[in-house]
Amino acid sequence: MSGAATRRVPSAVREPAWVRVLLIGVAVAFLGLLVVVPLVAVFREALSRGPAAWLDAVRDEETLSAIRLTLLTACVSVTANGVFGVTAAWLIARYDFVGKGVLSALIDLPFSVSPVLSGLIFVLLFGRQGLLGPWLSAHDVRIIFAVPGVVLATTFVTFPFVAKEVLPLMQSQGSQEEEAALTLGASGWQVFLGVTLPKVKWGLLYGVILCNARAMGEFGAVSVVSGHVRGLTNTVPLHVEILYNEYNFAGAFAVASLLSLLALVTLGVKKVAERRQGGRT
Repeated sequence: MSGAATRRVPSAVREPAWVRVLLIGVAVAFLGLLVVVPLVAVFREALSRGPAAWLDAVRDEETLSAIRLTLLTACVSVTANGVFGVTAAWLIARYDFVGKGVLSALIDLPFSVSPVLSGLIFVLLFGRQGLLGPWLSAHDVRIIFAVPGVVLATTFVTFPFVAKEVLPLMQSQGSQEEEAALTLGASGWQVFLGVTLPKVKWGLLYGVILCNARAMGEFGAVSVVSGHVRGLTNTVPLHVEILYNEYNFAGAFAVASLLSLLALVTLGVKKVAERRQGGRT
């Protein structure tokens, strides 16, 4: 009886051919309008003055400075969020403690707070007129309108990504293997490195990929705390805005094409990680 019910399911949900064609057409048109066309336009404008002009825009000293800061910010934020995400997922999945629900809710906080508001919070905390501003000024510590502020803002808006990918894996896999390893005499680090981490490695990679993509493309929070100091606190997205506002459209689109290439590479790596993660699951 269950076999007959299973065989009837496809016919029950099968739609007429014209409905499938319509749905596919709408989806393709939507993606083409919002994804493909803008992507093609970016590369078209970036190369509108030829490859030489594109190279000149990319090799400009301010562009290279923005690229270096973007890579530094992404490296620091991804590393910090990787450690935090795995640690938080381990705590929530394996232990019961006071404040567990609060920790779970706080992990989702950056998803519900505007990035601009996130940047403003750091200004209110670490700015010259902020809560900690007088103390920082007295000790000659500069966070806002400096590299530390850019790193802090980026880390804040990206810290949920790793935890949200690793936590469901840890919860679904249970703790039986870890308990068996402890019973056999393994230490805590041996259990973590030899049992837990290999089981969640593809979820961890997937979270790192998403975190890195968001870190390199973050605009709102970084725009508030950076001060737009050219050659010092401008990341690639901020540099694109400055070039565009100066009517240097070829340069702006040339630098934007770098972010587009990053998005395409990230998409490819993300799909590979999804397949491997699905296979492990």
